[in-house]
Amino acid sequence: MIQSRFDRVLAEMAQTDLSQLLISDPLGIFYLTGIENHPFERFWALLIRSDGKHVLFSNKLFHIPETPLQVVTLSDTDDVAANVAPHLLDGTLGVDKVLQARFLLPLMTAAPAVKMVLGSDCVDNVRACKDETERALMRRASEINDICIEKAAAYIHDGATEQECADYILKCYEEFGCEDVAFTPIVSFGANAADPHHTPDGTVVKEGDCIVIDIGCVKDRYCSDMTRTYFWKKADPRHVELYNIVREANEKATALVKAGIPLCELDAAARDHIAAAGYGEYFTHRLGHFIGMEDHEKGDVSIANHTPAKEHNVFSIEPGIYLPGDFGCRIEDLVIVTPDGCEVLNHVSKELKILGI
Repeated sequence: MIQSRFDRVLAEMAQTDLSQLLISDPLGIFYLTGIENHPFERFWALLIRSDGKHVLFSNKLFHIPETPLQVVTLSDTDDVAANVAPHLLDGTLGVDKVLQARFLLPLMTAAPAVKMVLGSDCVDNVRACKDETERALMRRASEINDICIEKAAAYIHDGATEQECADYILKCYEEFGCEDVAFTPIVSFGANAADPHHTPDGTVVKEGDCIVIDIGCVKDRYCSDMTRTYFWKKADPRHVELYNIVREANEKATALVKAGIPLCELDAAARDHIAAAGYGEYFTHRLGHFIGMEDHEKGDVSIANHTPAKEHNVFSIEPGIYLPGDFGCRIEDLVIVTPDGCEVLNHVSKELKILGI
């Protein structure tokens, strides 16, 4: 049980007049308790109450380490709703976005005096502001990612395929003791780079290709994510121009990051720069996403999000230009928001680089 995180969630609950919150997201439970579990189809939930009488609902199949929480252990044949309802307070219960309908609907019947509302933000808002331990873990994950993307760029050779390079990246992560990837590595050569989420295949790199590498590892449960765009042996002058537009968009947005700035203004800074150059319609996604124990956490950096950035938010800055059938470019860094600016977690140069020469 990590009391400082409980206290922050309880403060969020108080701001929304919630006296109780039922969390079924395994990552949310791990974040608050340090107890890791993969419940599959079984019920696994944490009830947080403003009176401090918190309850962890588990199953006999799960090993639960010693904890100060009250633990209610169920069997596979027990009635989940009947066991949860007696622990609820009258009034309003916040439930998270992960709670399955097969548990929620019976609970609504078993506890008719309890109004149930979506309460995920009470945890998600806290997770969005990383504490000191989390920031250190994210720095380390990004440090590994920096090394691996440079190794991947150096590995590319005549005859190399996208899939071969993606496989090499996985080996690099394994060498650093990463437990997983944040997402399947994206390696795109030439026109394939016009698809922001291209799946690596047997495409062979050829002279003049742009090369987009978008990768992220999971180290000690925290994710990294970055993108760099390179060129193989030579670069068309028009593609160089596009690359520099994207790099400048990345830098303009990053320069504005600080606590208090509306997230939509960061997106606008990058988007307006790309649009002014005549390529606005080819920047087809939001500027960034929040990240932590998941590659995409609650919170985004988009033109629609007017929420102010908060100190210790961690999110991506990743503008791009994608010309179907021709070319794609994306440049992405992760940043930690500070009171007067940001800490950029990625340190691989963004200067245009031609590989293979």
